[in-house]
Amino acid sequence: MTTDPIDFYGLELLLDNADRELLHAVREFGDKQVAPIINEHWTRATFPFELVPALRDLGIVGTPYSGYGCPGRSFLLDGLLAMELSTADPSIATFFGVHSGLSMGSIYLCGSEEQKERWLPAMARLEKIGAFGLTEPEVGSGASRGLQTTARREGDSWVLNGQKKWIGNATFADLTVIWARDVEDGQVKGFVVEKDTPGFTTTKLEDKMALRVVQNALITLDDVCVPEENRLAEANSFRDTAKVLLMTRAGVAWMSVGCARGAYRHALAYAQQREQFGKPIASFQLVQDLLVRMLANTTASATLCARLSQLQDAGAAYDEHASLAKMFCTMRMRETVGYARELLGGNGILLEHNVGRFVADAEAIYSYEGTREMNTLIVGRSITGHSAFA
Repeated sequence: MTTDPIDFYGLELLLDNADRELLHAVREFGDKQVAPIINEHWTRATFPFELVPALRDLGIVGTPYSGYGCPGRSFLLDGLLAMELSTADPSIATFFGVHSGLSMGSIYLCGSEEQKERWLPAMARLEKIGAFGLTEPEVGSGASRGLQTTARREGDSWVLNGQKKWIGNATFADLTVIWARDVEDGQVKGFVVEKDTPGFTTTKLEDKMALRVVQNALITLDDVCVPEENRLAEANSFRDTAKVLLMTRAGVAWMSVGCARGAYRHALAYAQQREQFGKPIASFQLVQDLLVRMLANTTASATLCARLSQLQDAGAAYDEHASLAKMFCTMRMRETVGYARELLGGNGILLEHNVGRFVADAEAIYSYEGTREMNTLIVGRSITGHSAFA
């Protein structure tokens, strides 16, 4: 048995046969359906809607949720699937993470039984696409205390006003979870806003240098009327929002591993076919040094994430566990994609060689779902017992 040059420590062997087959099916989806078209969509900043039916057929939406048409599998499988999607393309993984993780996760963790039955089955079948609106034009890391979007109760409805920025999937989503501060009690609450609701408008963010396939939007809420039945019944403070972010931050850590793996995989293939001085550059000492550095980064990050997922499956994962993984893995990702670009030389900036796409996309993954600094302070608070937040 030879050692897998990508999954060097054989982490997929932690899965049973059925889950491993599903992982391989997602890998095949990435190789055969995503890879041939993704660079063109990345260049044009368009979303490949033609991939949605095949993604639906994989049956992986809402992987860790039980019931409501969801698979009810492990967080470990969910993380490995996120990594595999990101290895093919980080934008596709982000689309999936926003829909399956942030949007569906908000309803699964914070919705009533009726709300789960109403929305989750259709979302699991990708018949309805979800988005998640938390970040605002002037409020990113300070969302827990400084959220400016407001919600005002009027009879059996709520009136929402404000703006959200960087909201993935929002230009075409059927359902958008909006987090707003109740003007009555000052607490953050969640609302499901349906497409074409009067006063709800989206403007696509143009000229991004990263995750160009993801359709991010500026959302404007101008006296948007939402019925009480669309207020997430179990979302009564930012602590409830944080439960969603704990789950999805782990997913982003896995995605950063996938982004690094994608760059490493393309760099390894390039080194084996590119020749200089009459032999493959893979035979050169300095090239092997870069490849092993990349492999070490991806292997260390993947094993860290695997343990985090095991903690999630055991119900023993806390904010600091997810924050450590997100902080560490995104730093190693940034370093790894840089090594890959270095190995390819000038060809590293050409989209046809793929590595440049991962280099650019890494910059977005590095920042969203909590910056390195914010995640560092979450871990620092845990290990010292002192909060260093401003």
